[in-house]
Amino acid sequence: MPFFHIPDVLFSIEALMIILPYSLSLAIVGILESLLTASVLDEMTETTSNKNKEVRGQGIANIFTGFFGGMAGCALIGQSVINVRSGGRTRLSTLVSGAFLLFLIMALSDVVNKVPMAALVGVMIMVAISTFDWKSVYHIHKVPRTDALIMIVTVAIVLYTHDLSKGVLAGVILSALVLVWKMAKIGVSFSDDQPQHQTYHVKGQLFFGTTSRFVALFDYVDDPQQITLDFSGSHIWDQSAVSAIAKVKSKYEQQNKQVTFIGLNEESKLVILKLGVTSSSGH
Repeated sequence: MPFFHIPDVLFSIEALMIILPYSLSLAIVGILESLLTASVLDEMTETTSNKNKEVRGQGIANIFTGFFGGMAGCALIGQSVINVRSGGRTRLSTLVSGAFLLFLIMALSDVVNKVPMAALVGVMIMVAISTFDWKSVYHIHKVPRTDALIMIVTVAIVLYTHDLSKGVLAGVILSALVLVWKMAKIGVSFSDDQPQHQTYHVKGQLFFGTTSRFVALFDYVDDPQQITLDFSGSHIWDQSAVSAIAKVKSKYEQQNKQVTFIGLNEESKLVILKLGVTSSSGH
């Protein structure tokens, strides 16, 4: 049986920096695979799991496992799916699986050693085939091109590098870039309420990626004396957005025109007030 011991390693900044890339890679892959497994099982069993509790439990278990000579682990989507399909629905099935695995190692290790590696490879291939979502391949031409690209790039990097964490990291970065690209669209429509009053309805997310476009949307010289900016269809995200609003306000004031802001949600209003930007009427 494994026994408790303190790992015989040099505790220093240099040693920790050597360990950090590997530990970070394991943590990312472990958390993502566990969350993916939990989401798949929630859908299969029509239940809701506590993702924060799962991650905390996994992290604590992996820390203590190291003191007994064990390796870090995470949820196994293949084993979990087969377990659920075989009728397992509670934590008892997980306990039985772990206990039986321990029994095989401790009592039947000689028998297990005689199992050909090729047979285990065949089992793993069948597990992968049975748990793979083949619809994602059949329908790849129907999904958005950006999603298909992210899927292909992620798989290609994993196969090329033999490192799941690199593929996952590339997929996450690509997804973030696609999200920013989709958000970086902003526009305005206007309505003339009165001869000397015009309302601009801002539509889109206002952040550092859309500030230049936002500032260029207005006709500062030819607009009437009273301008209202309606942010009901927008959201203010960062300091760059607030600076852009302040720039628009300043450009209108240079033309001796009054600017009023309306439709700000509570979060956007809080960001603007914290940075000291208000409309002429104080709204």
